[in-house]
Amino acid sequence: MFHDKKDLEKRMRRVVVTGLGLVTPLGADVETAWKNIVAARSGAATITRFDATDFHTNYACEVKPADHEYGFDPNKRVDHKVQRQVDPFIVYGIDAASQALEDAGLTDMSEAERFRAGCSIGAGIGGLPGIESESLVLAAKGPKRVSPHFVHGRLINLISGQVSIKYGLMGPNHAVVTACSTGAHSIGDAARMIAADDADVMLAGGAEGAICPIGIAGFGQARALSTGFRDDPTRGSRPYDKDRDGFVMGEGAGVVVLEEYEHAKARGATIYAEVIGYGLSGDAYHVTAPHPEGSGAFRSMEMALRKSGLALEDIDYINAHGTSTPLGDELELGAVRKLFGSAMGGVSMSSTKSAIGHLLGGAGAVESIFCILAMRDGVVPPTLNLDNPSENCAGVDLVPHTAKQRKVRAVLNNSFGFGGTNASLVLRAI
Repeated sequence: MFHDKKDLEKRMRRVVVTGLGLVTPLGADVETAWKNIVAARSGAATITRFDATDFHTNYACEVKPADHEYGFDPNKRVDHKVQRQVDPFIVYGIDAASQALEDAGLTDMSEAERFRAGCSIGAGIGGLPGIESESLVLAAKGPKRVSPHFVHGRLINLISGQVSIKYGLMGPNHAVVTACSTGAHSIGDAARMIAADDADVMLAGGAEGAICPIGIAGFGQARALSTGFRDDPTRGSRPYDKDRDGFVMGEGAGVVVLEEYEHAKARGATIYAEVIGYGLSGDAYHVTAPHPEGSGAFRSMEMALRKSGLALEDIDYINAHGTSTPLGDELELGAVRKLFGSAMGGVSMSSTKSAIGHLLGGAGAVESIFCILAMRDGVVPPTLNLDNPSENCAGVDLVPHTAKQRKVRAVLNNSFGFGGTNASLVLRAI
């Protein structure tokens, strides 16, 4: 039996966020990372994992080791055997997903509940360090010395695979790979699955761990990375500033628990926010450069806002893609101005990449969590290093240097990636 469009829309279910998990260069849990973001700390420093002296850049935003003040201890939530077999992005993703499930109180679901629970956790690049290291093994020692775990330890869908195995989640098992839009697309796709009654609970987000010689060399050769702040890496990521010269590589993971509203309410879950708008588009223009008129970004945001049912004036905060690249920042800013028009005066907009760098496939999910925390706490995170704003910034509240106290009821989060792929999410407090 076929149903008309209006009937289908009536049966679409509400989707809320009930759990949060983070692994970032400023903290390996939600509250630590958020505290450092609001305090305007930077996660950037000279690369410690290898000697990057001769590379285009020698700094990045690494996830800190366990003995650091806000370091990451993989032993808390990831089995030692799994750690030995997989790349860092999978370890980050498993940990963040486990945090989110713990936060939501869903680590011990019944079999019936697990049939209706799934994963949508992706990455933009995946197991680049392992591909690099095992290629060197192959060249030096031959094919019989390549790890038997090589393939399944690098695959992007193995975050979702590992998490589903760990917790017995038998619902949709999905992995998005859309470059730097991955995290936002993962959340949007998972929300649609719940809305369409394919699942009641979904873990959704993204992860990345590409700070390795081939990763830094490759992005460096593409002239994408910041190179001019070797003496003070904390100044390297500077969205909207005239002196910006590329993005600073970051790493980590962000995962949320999405849940059907009535399901969450029935079990007394803490509800952080509701996902009410999801927009996506393609530039159809260039492999690495955004459309020169910002049309893809504009259409992505416009779709998300139209789906949300909110007016432009209802949006209080925009977490921008804002990577600190000379071209991308200006085009996104122009697209936002075009969309919001006279409503721009009531919006605060910032880029948290100024603090944690660009987490590539993990960015959209991590930044969605920062958006949710902005609504929870009534504080907008700052844009660091905005010392000399470009002319296009005039009249836009970009929250320079210091976090801003304000009521945040609804947010827009943007993520744009190579290949001209764009994603926008609208979330609101509930």
